[in-house]
Amino acid sequence: MVKLRKFVSYRHLERPYTRTSKYRKKAYIRATPNLKIVRFDVGNVQRDYEVTLQLVTKGELQMRQEAIESARLSSNRLLEKKLGKNAFHLRVRVYPHQILRENPLAAGAGADRFSTGMSHPFGKPIGIAARLRKGQPIFTLRVDKTNLKTAMLALKRAAYKLPGECMIVEERARKAVA
Repeated sequence: MVKLRKFVSYRHLERPYTRTSKYRKKAYIRATPNLKIVRFDVGNVQRDYEVTLQLVTKGELQMRQEAIESARLSSNRLLEKKLGKNAFHLRVRVYPHQILRENPLAAGAGADRFSTGMSHPFGKPIGIAARLRKGQPIFTLRVDKTNLKTAMLALKRAAYKLPGECMIVEERARKAVA
């Protein structure tokens, strides 16, 4: 199995040189890696819920798509097990656009034959990430008041899988009075 490079080198926001264009001449990146986030909406979408919870970032950072999908899976598994498939609505609010690149530097015997060193350092695409601002919601979870404790636990589990610090913000649904 291919091991992912440590994300510490990509976590901080920097200026992106990852332009993709339908015109080959104007595209810096020739091929974009495939999206690994399977679903952006899970649960019962149509129903109205009493409470809305959001998992929000505390700082600016980049978040790899594998981390987002892992967090979605772990929280979704808990919610489906405890509440069932129709008692919640979980939405992924971020989309990974930023293409991550790596310039593989070879070391050891014979490395000089295939390594370009720093003469062509642009690098090949190895993955994609979402760029997040401070206070931007990553996940939105809608549930009823009775399931609030389980929903908080599910978002806390998702936060463990994500880089950086996150907090849970709660909103109550307001009823319209005519």
